[in-house]
Amino acid sequence: MVLQPEPARRLLATGTTTVGVRTRTHVVLAADRRATAGYYVAHKRTRKIVKITDYMAMTTAGLVADAQMLAEYLRIEAQYYEMQTGKRMPIQAAATLLSNILFASRLYPYVVQLLLGGYDTQPRLYSLDWFGTVTEEKYVATGSGSPTAIGVLEDGYSEDMSVDEAVELARRAVASSIRRDAFTGNGITVVVIGRNEYRELELPIKA
Repeated sequence: MVLQPEPARRLLATGTTTVGVRTRTHVVLAADRRATAGYYVAHKRTRKIVKITDYMAMTTAGLVADAQMLAEYLRIEAQYYEMQTGKRMPIQAAATLLSNILFASRLYPYVVQLLLGGYDTQPRLYSLDWFGTVTEEKYVATGSGSPTAIGVLEDGYSEDMSVDEAVELARRAVASSIRRDAFTGNGITVVVIGRNEYRELELPIKA
């Protein structure tokens, strides 16, 4: 097995833009479509928002293999939880599970930044780094484009905004990063999660 050189690992760990926005009724996740390997554009139609269940999804920034493994593990655990209890896995429990896995592997870390959003009794949004730090957020951005995206989110966010306004805010945040960050690009995917609602949208960079 050949390890990535440290500079390449840092680029792969942050080369993307994902954002999350929580309203009173929904969680909105958004991400670009570009996958990079160092300065090389490896793929132009990557899906960076992974559906875990009908009420939960995860955005991925970092090494693709690490993110795919964690998403598949969480999907299986959520299905097993529902089979055993007859209830949906709480979003906080899913975030705690991911946090435990990441913390336990901190000496040989999964090189990822994750956003976990979903709806159990209410909309919830969590951010996790590769050492297992987990925080609950109202709005958040990760990846190399996050310094640009977070400014757009902070300027436009309101707890009372409608879901359509949240979708547009998330789109603008990712679009602003596409204009300024070389590792972000090639389109915007948005996922909207509410009570008994899960829908995915492909949105233009320019409104």
